[in-house]
Amino acid sequence: MNPENYTSMAQVRAGVDTIDRQLVALLDQRFAHMRAAARIKPDRADVRDEARKAQVIANARSEAERLGVPADIVADLWDRLVEASIAYELNEFERLRA
Repeated sequence: MNPENYTSMAQVRAGVDTIDRQLVALLDQRFAHMRAAARIKPDRADVRDEARKAQVIANARSEAERLGVPADIVADLWDRLVEASIAYELNEFERLRA
């Protein structure tokens, strides 16, 4: 899979579909970590950690800059991902203690 060698849109689309499957698999792993956090954290208030959120987004921005990917877009995506992860973790926290 090397986009520089593609000669057709079918190749581009197949490559994007492959990457999307890989991204979803990685998100599955990330959400497994959120389930672990929900199980481990002793208090509901511990779920939202603004300092950690800022650190995660800054790390993603830095990696995007290193790779030459649009850092503002990555930071925006990570902000949404972290917020979704917090919501998921809160639901898991409540479910585990119900």
